[in-house]
Amino acid sequence: MEKFWSQFELLVENVWYGIFQTWTIYQALIIAAAFVLSWVIAKRVEPSLEAWIRGLKLNAGFLRLLAALLRRVEWIVFVLLTGAAQWIVTSYTWPSRAFFIKLVFNLGLAWLVVSVLSRIIRSRQLSSWVAMVAWLIVALNLTGYLTPTAQALDSLAFSIGEVRLSALLLIKTVALLVGLTWLATNTGNFVETRIKQMSDLTPSLQVLMGKFVKIFLVIMAIIVALNSVGMDLTVFAVFSGAIGVGLGFGLQKVVSNFISGVIILLDKSIKPGDTISLGETFGWIRELRSRFVSVVTRDGREFLIPNEDFITEKVINWSFTDKLVRLDVDFGVSYDSDPHLVSKLAIEAAESVERVSNIKRPVCWMTEFGDSSLNFRTRFWISDPQNGLTNIRGMVMLALWDAFKANNVDIPYPHREVILRQPVEIKTEG
Repeated sequence: MEKFWSQFELLVENVWYGIFQTWTIYQALIIAAAFVLSWVIAKRVEPSLEAWIRGLKLNAGFLRLLAALLRRVEWIVFVLLTGAAQWIVTSYTWPSRAFFIKLVFNLGLAWLVVSVLSRIIRSRQLSSWVAMVAWLIVALNLTGYLTPTAQALDSLAFSIGEVRLSALLLIKTVALLVGLTWLATNTGNFVETRIKQMSDLTPSLQVLMGKFVKIFLVIMAIIVALNSVGMDLTVFAVFSGAIGVGLGFGLQKVVSNFISGVIILLDKSIKPGDTISLGETFGWIRELRSRFVSVVTRDGREFLIPNEDFITEKVINWSFTDKLVRLDVDFGVSYDSDPHLVSKLAIEAAESVERVSNIKRPVCWMTEFGDSSLNFRTRFWISDPQNGLTNIRGMVMLALWDAFKANNVDIPYPHREVILRQPVEIKTEG
Protein backbone atom coordinates (compact mmCIF):
# COMPACT_ATOMS: atom_id res chain seq x y z
CA MET A 1 0.00 0.00 0.00
CA GLU A 2 2.86 2.41 0.82
CA LYS A 3 4.50 1.69 -2.54
CA PHE A 4 1.22 2.48 -4.29
CA TRP A 5 0.80 5.85 -2.58
CA SER A 6 4.43 6.78 -3.11
CA GLN A 7 4.18 6.15 -6.84
CA PHE A 8 0.88 8.01 -6.95
CA GLU A 9 2.45 11.04 -5.24
CA LEU A 10 5.36 10.89 -7.71
CA LEU A 11 2.92 10.84 -10.63
CA VAL A 12 1.02 13.82 -9.23
CA GLU A 13 4.27 15.76 -8.82
CA ASN A 14 5.35 14.97 -12.38
CA VAL A 15 1.98 15.96 -13.80
CA TRP A 16 1.92 19.16 -11.74
CA TYR A 17 5.41 20.05 -12.89
CA GLY A 18 4.63 19.14 -16.52
CA ILE A 19 1.50 21.29 -16.68
CA PHE A 20 3.58 24.46 -16.69
CA GLN A 21 5.89 23.28 -19.49
CA THR A 22 5.44 24.93 -22.89
CA TRP A 23 5.16 21.67 -24.84
CA THR A 24 2.62 20.34 -22.35
CA ILE A 25 0.34 23.23 -23.24
CA TYR A 26 0.94 22.56 -26.95
CA GLN A 27 0.03 18.90 -26.51
CA ALA A 28 -3.13 19.81 -24.60
CA LEU A 29 -4.15 22.18 -27.39
CA ILE A 30 -3.44 19.51 -30.03
CA ILE A 31 -5.51 16.94 -28.12
CA ALA A 32 -8.41 19.40 -27.67
CA ALA A 33 -8.31 20.34 -31.36
CA ALA A 34 -8.31 16.67 -32.36
CA PHE A 35 -11.32 16.03 -30.13
CA VAL A 36 -13.34 18.95 -31.53
CA LEU A 37 -12.40 18.09 -35.12
CA SER A 38 -13.33 14.43 -34.64
CA TRP A 39 -16.74 15.47 -33.23
CA VAL A 40 -17.43 17.71 -36.26
CA ILE A 41 -16.35 15.04 -38.76
CA ALA A 42 -18.43 12.34 -37.01
CA LYS A 43 -21.58 14.48 -37.15
CA ARG A 44 -21.16 14.91 -40.90
CA VAL A 45 -20.14 11.35 -41.76
CA GLU A 46 -22.41 9.23 -39.53
CA PRO A 47 -25.75 9.76 -41.44
CA SER A 48 -24.29 8.71 -44.81
CA LEU A 49 -22.50 5.73 -43.25
CA GLU A 50 -25.69 4.62 -41.47
CA ALA A 51 -27.66 4.73 -44.74
CA TRP A 52 -24.93 2.72 -46.46
CA ILE A 53 -24.82 0.05 -43.71
CA ARG A 54 -28.62 -0.33 -43.72
CA GLY A 55 -28.48 -1.21 -47.41
CA LEU A 56 -25.97 -4.02 -46.91
CA LYS A 57 -27.12 -7.64 -46.88
CA LEU A 58 -24.57 -9.29 -44.63
CA ASN A 59 -24.38 -11.72 -41.73
CA ALA A 60 -26.23 -10.54 -38.61
CA GLY A 61 -23.08 -10.77 -36.46
CA PHE A 62 -21.04 -8.72 -38.95
CA LEU A 63 -23.80 -6.12 -39.12
CA ARG A 64 -23.72 -5.82 -35.32
CA LEU A 65 -19.96 -5.19 -35.52
CA LEU A 66 -20.47 -2.50 -38.17
CA ALA A 67 -23.21 -0.90 -36.06
CA ALA A 68 -20.88 -0.84 -33.06
CA LEU A 69 -18.19 0.84 -35.16
CA LEU A 70 -20.73 3.32 -36.54
CA ARG A 71 -21.62 4.50 -33.04
CA ARG A 72 -17.93 5.16 -32.40
CA VAL A 73 -16.97 7.12 -35.53
CA GLU A 74 -15.96 10.02 -33.30
CA TRP A 75 -13.49 7.83 -31.40
CA ILE A 76 -12.12 6.33 -34.62
CA VAL A 77 -11.41 9.78 -36.04
CA PHE A 78 -9.98 10.95 -32.70
CA VAL A 79 -7.58 8.00 -32.55
CA LEU A 80 -6.48 8.60 -36.14
CA LEU A 81 -5.90 12.33 -35.51
CA THR A 82 -3.95 11.81 -32.26
CA GLY A 83 -1.91 9.07 -33.92
CA ALA A 84 -1.04 11.39 -36.80
CA ALA A 85 -0.21 14.20 -34.34
CA GLN A 86 2.06 11.89 -32.36
CA TRP A 87 3.95 10.86 -35.53
CA ILE A 88 4.39 14.48 -36.66
CA VAL A 89 5.57 15.75 -33.27
CA THR A 90 7.94 12.81 -32.81
CA SER A 91 9.36 13.19 -36.33
CA TYR A 92 10.09 16.91 -36.13
CA THR A 93 10.84 17.41 -32.42
CA TRP A 94 11.97 15.37 -29.44
CA PRO A 95 9.92 12.18 -28.60
CA SER A 96 9.44 13.47 -25.04
CA ARG A 97 7.42 16.37 -26.40
CA ALA A 98 4.73 13.90 -27.58
CA PHE A 99 4.41 12.03 -24.26
CA PHE A 100 0.85 13.12 -23.40
CA ILE A 101 -0.32 12.77 -27.01
CA LYS A 102 1.02 9.22 -27.07
CA LEU A 103 -0.66 8.43 -23.75
CA VAL A 104 -4.01 9.82 -24.93
CA PHE A 105 -3.65 7.96 -28.24
CA ASN A 106 -3.03 4.63 -26.46
CA LEU A 107 -5.90 5.17 -24.02
CA GLY A 108 -8.27 6.18 -26.84
CA LEU A 109 -7.25 3.19 -28.96
CA ALA A 110 -7.71 0.86 -25.99
CA TRP A 111 -11.18 2.25 -25.28
CA LEU A 112 -12.16 1.90 -28.96
CA VAL A 113 -11.07 -1.74 -29.14
CA VAL A 114 -12.57 -2.70 -25.77
CA SER A 115 -15.92 -0.98 -26.36
CA VAL A 116 -16.34 -2.62 -29.79
CA LEU A 117 -15.36 -6.11 -28.63
CA SER A 118 -17.62 -5.90 -25.58
CA ARG A 119 -20.63 -5.60 -27.90
CA ILE A 120 -20.61 -9.38 -28.31
CA ILE A 121 -22.36 -9.33 -24.92
CA ARG A 122 -26.05 -8.78 -25.67
CA SER A 123 -26.82 -7.21 -22.30
CA ARG A 124 -25.99 -3.51 -22.67
CA GLN A 125 -25.51 -2.96 -18.96
CA LEU A 126 -23.13 -5.91 -18.61
CA SER A 127 -21.35 -4.89 -21.81
CA SER A 128 -20.78 -1.38 -20.45
CA TRP A 129 -19.41 -2.71 -17.17
CA VAL A 130 -17.08 -5.13 -18.95
CA ALA A 131 -15.82 -2.36 -21.23
CA MET A 132 -15.15 -0.01 -18.31
CA VAL A 133 -13.31 -2.63 -16.23
CA ALA A 134 -11.24 -3.84 -19.20
CA TRP A 135 -10.28 -0.27 -20.16
CA LEU A 136 -9.36 0.54 -16.55
CA ILE A 137 -7.00 -2.45 -16.47
CA VAL A 138 -5.42 -1.40 -19.77
CA ALA A 139 -5.09 2.21 -18.57
CA LEU A 140 -3.38 1.12 -15.35
CA ASN A 141 -1.04 -1.08 -17.38
CA LEU A 142 -0.16 1.76 -19.79
CA THR A 143 0.60 4.14 -16.93
CA GLY A 144 2.60 1.51 -15.03
CA TYR A 145 0.12 1.36 -12.15
CA LEU A 146 -1.30 -2.13 -12.69
CA THR A 147 1.17 -3.95 -10.42
CA PRO A 148 1.11 -1.37 -7.57
CA THR A 149 -2.70 -1.28 -7.68
CA ALA A 150 -2.86 -5.08 -7.54
CA GLN A 151 -0.47 -5.08 -4.56
CA ALA A 152 -2.52 -2.41 -2.80
CA LEU A 153 -5.75 -4.38 -3.28
CA ASP A 154 -4.04 -7.55 -2.12
CA SER A 155 -2.95 -5.82 1.08
CA LEU A 156 -6.62 -5.14 1.95
CA ALA A 157 -7.30 -8.60 3.36
CA PHE A 158 -8.68 -10.48 6.32
CA SER A 159 -8.54 -14.12 7.34
CA ILE A 160 -11.24 -16.64 8.18
CA GLY A 161 -9.45 -19.53 9.81
CA GLU A 162 -6.78 -20.61 7.36
CA VAL A 163 -8.44 -18.83 4.43
CA ARG A 164 -7.12 -15.39 3.47
CA LEU A 165 -9.58 -13.17 1.64
CA SER A 166 -8.34 -10.00 -0.05
CA ALA A 167 -9.99 -7.34 -2.18
CA LEU A 168 -7.91 -8.50 -5.15
CA LEU A 169 -9.06 -12.11 -4.68
CA LEU A 170 -12.71 -11.05 -4.48
CA ILE A 171 -12.42 -8.93 -7.65
CA LYS A 172 -10.74 -11.78 -9.54
CA THR A 173 -13.36 -14.26 -8.30
CA VAL A 174 -16.29 -12.07 -9.33
CA ALA A 175 -14.73 -11.33 -12.73
CA LEU A 176 -14.02 -15.01 -13.45
CA LEU A 177 -17.46 -16.09 -12.22
CA VAL A 178 -19.25 -13.55 -14.41
CA GLY A 179 -17.08 -14.25 -17.46
CA LEU A 180 -17.10 -18.05 -17.27
CA THR A 181 -20.81 -18.21 -16.35
CA TRP A 182 -21.65 -15.99 -19.33
CA LEU A 183 -19.50 -18.18 -21.58
CA ALA A 184 -21.06 -21.38 -20.19
CA THR A 185 -24.62 -20.03 -20.62
CA ASN A 186 -24.05 -18.99 -24.22
CA THR A 187 -22.31 -22.27 -25.03
CA GLY A 188 -25.22 -24.13 -23.44
CA ASN A 189 -27.73 -22.15 -25.52
CA PHE A 190 -25.76 -22.96 -28.68
CA VAL A 191 -25.61 -26.67 -27.83
CA GLU A 192 -29.33 -26.66 -26.92
CA THR A 193 -30.17 -25.13 -30.31
CA ARG A 194 -28.12 -27.81 -32.07
CA ILE A 195 -29.80 -30.57 -30.07
CA LYS A 196 -33.26 -29.26 -31.02
CA GLN A 197 -32.29 -29.62 -34.68
CA MET A 198 -31.69 -33.38 -34.25
CA SER A 199 -34.84 -34.88 -35.71
CA ASP A 200 -33.91 -38.38 -34.49
CA LEU A 201 -34.49 -37.33 -30.87
CA THR A 202 -37.92 -36.90 -29.34
CA PRO A 203 -38.88 -33.39 -28.18
CA SER A 204 -38.77 -34.46 -24.53
CA LEU A 205 -35.28 -35.94 -24.90
CA GLN A 206 -34.11 -32.81 -26.72
CA VAL A 207 -35.28 -30.60 -23.84
CA LEU A 208 -33.76 -32.95 -21.22
CA MET A 209 -30.37 -33.09 -22.94
CA GLY A 210 -30.32 -29.32 -23.50
CA LYS A 211 -31.12 -28.54 -19.84
CA PHE A 212 -28.56 -31.08 -18.61
CA VAL A 213 -25.79 -29.60 -20.78
CA LYS A 214 -26.56 -26.03 -19.61
CA ILE A 215 -26.62 -26.99 -15.91
CA PHE A 216 -23.42 -29.04 -16.27
CA LEU A 217 -21.56 -26.20 -18.03
CA VAL A 218 -22.63 -23.61 -15.44
CA ILE A 219 -21.53 -25.85 -12.54
CA MET A 220 -18.18 -26.52 -14.25
CA ALA A 221 -17.72 -22.77 -14.87
CA ILE A 222 -18.22 -22.05 -11.15
CA ILE A 223 -15.77 -24.79 -10.13
CA VAL A 224 -13.13 -23.65 -12.64
CA ALA A 225 -13.50 -20.01 -11.56
CA LEU A 226 -13.05 -20.82 -7.87
CA ASN A 227 -10.08 -23.12 -8.57
CA SER A 228 -8.44 -20.53 -10.83
CA VAL A 229 -8.22 -17.98 -8.03
CA GLY A 230 -6.73 -20.60 -5.72
CA MET A 231 -9.78 -21.00 -3.50
CA ASP A 232 -10.03 -24.33 -1.69
CA LEU A 233 -13.46 -25.78 -2.41
CA THR A 234 -13.41 -27.81 0.80
CA VAL A 235 -14.23 -24.63 2.73
CA PHE A 236 -17.75 -24.88 1.35
CA ALA A 237 -18.25 -28.19 3.11
CA VAL A 238 -19.17 -26.22 6.22
CA PHE A 239 -22.21 -24.82 4.45
CA SER A 240 -23.43 -28.16 3.05
CA GLY A 241 -25.47 -28.93 6.17
CA ALA A 242 -27.17 -25.54 6.09
CA ILE A 243 -27.88 -25.92 2.39
CA GLY A 244 -29.40 -29.36 3.03
CA VAL A 245 -31.66 -27.96 5.74
CA GLY A 246 -32.66 -25.10 3.44
CA LEU A 247 -33.51 -27.52 0.65
CA GLY A 248 -35.47 -29.66 3.06
CA PHE A 249 -37.63 -26.88 4.49
CA GLY A 250 -37.49 -23.63 2.57
CA LEU A 251 -37.10 -25.04 -0.94
CA GLN A 252 -39.47 -28.00 -0.83
CA LYS A 253 -41.61 -26.78 -3.72
CA VAL A 254 -38.62 -25.75 -5.80
CA VAL A 255 -36.96 -29.16 -5.45
CA SER A 256 -40.28 -30.93 -5.96
CA ASN A 257 -40.95 -29.02 -9.19
CA PHE A 258 -37.40 -29.64 -10.42
CA ILE A 259 -37.61 -33.40 -9.82
CA SER A 260 -41.12 -33.46 -11.32
CA GLY A 261 -39.73 -31.73 -14.41
CA VAL A 262 -37.05 -34.40 -14.78
CA ILE A 263 -39.70 -37.14 -14.41
CA ILE A 264 -41.89 -35.48 -17.06
CA LEU A 265 -38.99 -35.35 -19.49
CA LEU A 266 -38.02 -38.97 -18.83
CA ASP A 267 -41.49 -40.55 -19.04
CA LYS A 268 -42.44 -38.36 -22.05
CA SER A 269 -45.97 -37.81 -20.71
CA ILE A 270 -46.04 -34.32 -22.20
CA LYS A 271 -43.82 -32.56 -24.73
CA PRO A 272 -43.68 -29.19 -26.51
CA GLY A 273 -46.54 -28.90 -28.99
CA ASP A 274 -48.93 -31.22 -27.10
CA THR A 275 -52.48 -30.04 -26.48
CA ILE A 276 -53.44 -30.59 -22.84
CA SER A 277 -56.24 -29.94 -20.38
CA LEU A 278 -55.42 -29.42 -16.72
CA GLY A 279 -58.31 -28.34 -14.55
CA GLU A 280 -59.92 -25.37 -16.32
CA THR A 281 -56.82 -24.71 -18.45
CA PHE A 282 -56.89 -25.87 -22.06
CA GLY A 283 -54.03 -25.03 -24.43
CA TRP A 284 -50.87 -26.21 -26.08
CA ILE A 285 -47.47 -26.63 -24.42
CA ARG A 286 -45.03 -23.99 -25.55
CA GLU A 287 -41.99 -24.83 -23.45
CA LEU A 288 -40.81 -27.14 -20.69
CA ARG A 289 -38.72 -25.49 -17.98
CA SER A 290 -36.95 -26.92 -14.94
CA ARG A 291 -39.60 -25.43 -12.61
CA PHE A 292 -42.75 -24.98 -14.68
CA VAL A 293 -44.48 -25.74 -17.97
CA SER A 294 -45.56 -22.90 -20.25
CA VAL A 295 -49.11 -23.49 -21.58
CA VAL A 296 -50.62 -21.07 -24.10
CA THR A 297 -54.42 -20.93 -24.29
CA ARG A 298 -56.60 -19.98 -27.25
CA ASP A 299 -57.10 -16.44 -25.96
CA GLY A 300 -53.33 -15.82 -25.98
CA ARG A 301 -52.79 -16.06 -22.24
CA GLU A 302 -49.70 -17.98 -21.12
CA PHE A 303 -50.03 -20.06 -17.95
CA LEU A 304 -46.86 -21.05 -16.07
CA ILE A 305 -48.02 -24.25 -14.38
CA PRO A 306 -45.69 -25.88 -11.80
CA ASN A 307 -44.30 -29.25 -12.88
CA GLU A 308 -45.64 -30.86 -9.72
CA ASP A 309 -49.24 -30.33 -10.90
CA PHE A 310 -48.59 -32.52 -13.96
CA ILE A 311 -47.50 -35.34 -11.66
CA THR A 312 -50.13 -35.13 -8.92
CA GLU A 313 -53.24 -34.01 -10.85
CA LYS A 314 -55.31 -35.47 -13.68
CA VAL A 315 -53.98 -34.30 -17.03
CA ILE A 316 -55.70 -34.82 -20.40
CA ASN A 317 -53.15 -35.01 -23.21
CA TRP A 318 -55.07 -34.69 -26.46
CA SER A 319 -52.03 -35.67 -28.52
CA PHE A 320 -50.15 -38.15 -26.33
CA THR A 321 -49.85 -41.04 -28.79
CA ASP A 322 -51.78 -39.60 -31.74
CA LYS A 323 -52.49 -36.05 -32.80
CA LEU A 324 -55.90 -37.02 -34.21
CA VAL A 325 -58.76 -35.96 -31.93
CA ARG A 326 -62.38 -37.06 -32.42
CA LEU A 327 -65.25 -34.61 -31.96
CA ASP A 328 -69.02 -35.15 -32.01
CA VAL A 329 -71.87 -32.93 -33.22
CA ASP A 330 -75.45 -33.92 -32.35
CA PHE A 331 -78.48 -32.70 -34.32
CA GLY A 332 -82.05 -33.69 -35.18
CA VAL A 333 -84.22 -33.54 -38.32
CA SER A 334 -87.94 -33.86 -38.90
CA TYR A 335 -89.65 -37.22 -39.35
CA ASP A 336 -90.42 -36.28 -42.96
CA SER A 337 -86.69 -36.46 -43.85
CA ASP A 338 -84.91 -39.43 -45.43
CA PRO A 339 -82.42 -40.64 -42.79
CA HIS A 340 -80.14 -42.14 -45.49
CA LEU A 341 -79.94 -38.78 -47.27
CA VAL A 342 -79.40 -36.97 -43.97
CA SER A 343 -76.41 -39.20 -43.11
CA LYS A 344 -74.90 -38.66 -46.56
CA LEU A 345 -75.35 -34.86 -46.39
CA ALA A 346 -73.86 -34.74 -42.88
CA ILE A 347 -70.72 -36.65 -43.94
CA GLU A 348 -70.24 -34.45 -47.02
CA ALA A 349 -70.76 -31.30 -44.93
CA ALA A 350 -68.14 -32.36 -42.38
CA GLU A 351 -65.66 -33.25 -45.15
CA SER A 352 -66.08 -29.79 -46.68
CA VAL A 353 -64.61 -28.10 -43.60
CA GLU A 354 -60.88 -27.47 -44.06
CA ARG A 355 -59.68 -28.48 -40.61
CA VAL A 356 -61.47 -31.85 -40.63
CA SER A 357 -58.87 -34.56 -41.21
CA ASN A 358 -59.12 -36.80 -44.28
CA ILE A 359 -57.02 -39.54 -42.64
CA LYS A 360 -60.19 -40.86 -41.01
CA ARG A 361 -63.47 -40.12 -42.80
CA PRO A 362 -66.33 -38.55 -40.85
CA VAL A 363 -69.28 -40.78 -39.99
CA CYS A 364 -72.91 -40.05 -39.17
CA TRP A 365 -75.23 -42.39 -37.27
CA MET A 366 -78.85 -42.17 -36.30
CA THR A 367 -79.01 -42.43 -32.52
CA GLU A 368 -82.70 -42.41 -31.57
CA PHE A 369 -86.29 -41.66 -32.47
CA GLY A 370 -86.88 -38.48 -30.51
CA ASP A 371 -90.11 -36.89 -29.38
CA SER A 372 -90.21 -34.52 -32.32
CA SER A 373 -87.14 -35.41 -34.43
CA LEU A 374 -84.85 -38.10 -35.76
CA ASN A 375 -81.64 -37.62 -33.80
CA PHE A 376 -78.21 -38.08 -35.38
CA ARG A 377 -74.58 -37.85 -34.29
CA THR A 378 -71.80 -36.79 -36.67
CA ARG A 379 -68.24 -37.80 -35.72
CA PHE A 380 -65.14 -36.31 -37.32
CA TRP A 381 -61.41 -36.05 -36.62
CA ILE A 382 -59.00 -33.12 -36.43
CA SER A 383 -55.21 -33.06 -36.12
CA ASP A 384 -54.77 -29.56 -34.67
CA PRO A 385 -56.70 -29.33 -31.39
CA GLN A 386 -54.41 -26.47 -30.30
CA ASN A 387 -56.26 -24.29 -32.82
CA GLY A 388 -59.50 -24.68 -30.89
CA LEU A 389 -62.41 -27.08 -30.48
CA THR A 390 -65.43 -24.80 -30.21
CA ASN A 391 -64.65 -23.06 -33.50
CA ILE A 392 -64.37 -26.30 -35.49
CA ARG A 393 -67.67 -27.57 -34.07
CA GLY A 394 -69.25 -24.27 -35.09
CA MET A 395 -67.89 -24.56 -38.64
CA VAL A 396 -69.26 -28.10 -38.99
CA MET A 397 -72.68 -26.99 -37.70
CA LEU A 398 -72.78 -24.16 -40.25
CA ALA A 399 -71.87 -26.63 -43.01
CA LEU A 400 -74.72 -28.91 -41.86
CA TRP A 401 -77.15 -25.98 -41.87
CA ASP A 402 -76.19 -25.00 -45.42
CA ALA A 403 -76.45 -28.60 -46.66
CA PHE A 404 -79.88 -29.13 -45.08
CA LYS A 405 -81.19 -25.82 -46.42
CA ALA A 406 -80.03 -26.70 -49.93
CA ASN A 407 -81.76 -30.12 -49.81
CA ASN A 408 -84.98 -29.09 -47.99
CA VAL A 409 -84.18 -31.01 -44.84
CA ASP A 410 -85.98 -29.40 -41.92
CA ILE A 411 -84.71 -29.10 -38.39
CA PRO A 412 -87.94 -29.21 -36.35
CA TYR A 413 -88.91 -27.07 -33.46
CA PRO A 414 -89.93 -28.96 -30.34
CA HIS A 415 -93.72 -29.47 -30.20
CA ARG A 416 -95.70 -28.82 -27.07
CA GLU A 417 -99.44 -29.45 -26.73
CA VAL A 418 -101.35 -27.18 -24.39
CA ILE A 419 -104.96 -28.15 -23.44
CA LEU A 420 -107.21 -25.41 -22.04
CA ARG A 421 -110.29 -26.53 -20.12
CA GLN A 422 -113.23 -24.52 -18.89
CA PRO A 423 -113.64 -24.55 -15.12
CA VAL A 424 -116.60 -26.70 -13.89
CA GLU A 425 -119.20 -24.87 -11.83
CA ILE A 426 -120.35 -26.77 -8.77
CA LYS A 427 -123.91 -26.06 -7.73
CA THR A 428 -124.82 -26.32 -4.14
CA GLU A 429 -128.32 -26.62 -2.67
CA GLY A 430 -129.29 -23.72 -0.73
